[in-house]
Amino acid sequence: MSASWPYRWGLLMARRRGRVLGVWLVLLGCSAVLYPSLRAALGAPDYKVAGADSTRAQELLSRYFPDAGNERDVLVFYSPERLASARPYRNVVTAVLATLARRSEVASVIGPYQDQSQQGPYSVRQISSDGHAAIAILALRGDPRQLIDRSSSLQRAADRAAGRGVHAWLTGYSPITKDLTNVESADIERAESIGVPVAMLVLILAFGAIAAALTPLLLAGTGLLFTYGVLALLSHLFHFDIFLFTVVTMIGVGIGIDYALFIVSRFREELAGQGPAPTGQPQRVELAVASAIATSGCVIAFSGAIVALSLASLLVVNAPVFQEIAIGAVTVVFCTLVVALTLLPAVLAAVGERINRGALPRRLRPAELNERSATQAGGWARWAQGIMRHPLIAALCSCGLLIVIALPAFDLKTGINLDFSSLAGTASGKGERILANSFAPGALSPIEVVLIQGGNRPVSAAKTRQAEGLFRVLSRDTRVAGLIPQRNSRAALLSILPSVSIDSPGATGLVQRIRDELAPALESGGGPRVLVGGTTAQFVDLSHETRSKFPVVIALVLGLSLLLLLVVFDSVLLPLKAAIMNLLATASTIGLVVFVFQQGHGESLLGFSSPGFIQVYLPLSVFALLFGLSMDYEVFLISRMRESWRESHDNSLAVATGLAHTARPISAAAAIMVAVFGSFLTADVLEIKQFGFALAVAIALDATIVRLVLVPALMRLFSAANWWTPWSSRRAKAAEPAA
Repeated sequence: MSASWPYRWGLLMARRRGRVLGVWLVLLGCSAVLYPSLRAALGAPDYKVAGADSTRAQELLSRYFPDAGNERDVLVFYSPERLASARPYRNVVTAVLATLARRSEVASVIGPYQDQSQQGPYSVRQISSDGHAAIAILALRGDPRQLIDRSSSLQRAADRAAGRGVHAWLTGYSPITKDLTNVESADIERAESIGVPVAMLVLILAFGAIAAALTPLLLAGTGLLFTYGVLALLSHLFHFDIFLFTVVTMIGVGIGIDYALFIVSRFREELAGQGPAPTGQPQRVELAVASAIATSGCVIAFSGAIVALSLASLLVVNAPVFQEIAIGAVTVVFCTLVVALTLLPAVLAAVGERINRGALPRRLRPAELNERSATQAGGWARWAQGIMRHPLIAALCSCGLLIVIALPAFDLKTGINLDFSSLAGTASGKGERILANSFAPGALSPIEVVLIQGGNRPVSAAKTRQAEGLFRVLSRDTRVAGLIPQRNSRAALLSILPSVSIDSPGATGLVQRIRDELAPALESGGGPRVLVGGTTAQFVDLSHETRSKFPVVIALVLGLSLLLLLVVFDSVLLPLKAAIMNLLATASTIGLVVFVFQQGHGESLLGFSSPGFIQVYLPLSVFALLFGLSMDYEVFLISRMRESWRESHDNSLAVATGLAHTARPISAAAAIMVAVFGSFLTADVLEIKQFGFALAVAIALDATIVRLVLVPALMRLFSAANWWTPWSSRRAKAAEPAA
């Protein structure tokens, strides 16, 4: 071990600890300075799919209808005492719209008192039936990030111009996203205030010492701050949103604590087993640091590589929402590994024996700090031996349980839920509620139907009449509350205000009807080309892209992971078993997510209302993320078993030894991840609840049923075959003496 490069690296970090700590102080200072720019750069979630109809429709809309803007928002006026027909009410509306119309980002305004006859037979009702609410439709210019920023300034301008008993609330996709950002930020802070103290308690129990417990928390915080600094630089090249920030925080806290826990556990174990250092050799603390990096450090490096490769596979999905998750998650894994393999060994060398300060009573300390043999390691060795006495029963029972839990996954339905219920106290949420109750909920973000003539030719009068036929058909659809047509010599635009919420199955069904039924009928009759855009159409295209790329992502994750595990384990069978077990655990996780969030079991307990589907990007993201994260425990566990196998060539002893020395840190790491991820169940935003639940459940299943039952059972069933490779057979033959 002492000649290996990881050992020498650990020794270098320990000996040069002063310089390493100095460099990290500079890096963290720079990251702290960059952090505010990252928060300022967060924009709306980008659900576009490159090359999809909705994306091309938006491009054509911007080219041919600049007055339609890049987004249509709604300004909702409301007064509980006054009627919209009264002069004071009209004066407020007129003043607010005049103020906003002068702003450069406002392309056009359709006010509630304009001559409705100018809009033709497809006009939109803009004053509520009770007369207390009115709406104006604003077309806004700008890219997604600008629209987010401008929504706040528009609301402030409306507030200043309003007053006198009439409220003015701006709602729409960007205003809602802006307010969701604030709600999600509060969710993150609340979750961390719960998850971090629980993690601290688990670490104290796992390490049996307060100083040792603090170290992983400090590393996780350092890794996150460094990640935020790197992402701030990357934000100049890529679009990021608040959900990415949530994912990065979840992963960073979880793996940061996990990786540090594994290294610190091995460091303390090595420190406890070291005798006085030989004359002229490095001090015993430096030796312990080097040994910890050469063993657990290598394990987390391989684990991190698997996590990064799994998450990088999301880049094949041709949608920014997946690509930014991949970029953010890979970045946090990389930054955490850099911190764990550079800063942590320097900190451990500086702390030395003081890592054991604040120790708990001896009976509460880890057994491996006092006893070195597997047989003396206590209950975990006995547990492994008990499982191996009945391996077939244990394997069948655990597999059967996972399969039963996975069954609801066959009923999986996906969509996008914007969760307006979490915005009740915000301006956009209040406006959305009035819009939903008194007008058309779909006015929040219209479906944009663009009709063009092929070859960039002007739309003829005959084509215009055919488009009118499409307008009439849509006006009779019960899911349509209003239509706003626009025409010019090159194209026609029909803005559809659905009578249902833009994230509902009714709205997506309307998009699919236009695409699958009405558009083909119009085009086959010689009519113009029809492209459907808008937020709802983006949701439909994203769902299609996700489903089509799922097999590709699975193949990439499995293929890359198997190749890497083949190198790590030096075995053919172990990587195959690991992949199958992880697939089973992931399917069980998706099954539970469907059971709870799609089918609605536990709504009152967890405080949500099921939309009847789960977020479209959750299954694919969870698969890639969990496949990588669960490999942490697999690599950590099997690597320790392999150490014992190389020494004894006794499979049962190797399994018992590996489990005895890793079960406690694995259980502690899993408990910490469950606490961190589970704390996000307190979130108000549904997608954060779903993501936190999925990760917490997956880690719990993996660390208990899979690692503590299924792994030792299968290891016993396959015995020496676990460690077989074709090249090991050739090496054995080559080593045989000649006849």
